Amino acid sequence: RALVSDPDLILADEPTGDLDSVSAEEILTLLQRLNSESGKTILMVTHDPHAAERAHQTLHLEKGVLESGAHR
Repeated sequence: RALVSDPDLILADEPTGDLDSVSAEEILTLLQRLNSESGKTILMVTHDPHAAERAHQTLHLEKGVLESGAHR
């Protein structure tokens, strides 16, 4: 539903939470394709290290304070 309006920015709050590994991988692949093929910006909040590894840039928040950031 969120993609029907063709947004430039997609906010994904724990998109792989409570999913089995196959479904989680499908969601991450879809988000990656939306970014690379359609130029969508994806802002994803996750506690999943595997999901975070696929990001171009990561920021680490600890108790609301920016602890570190990395651009890949």
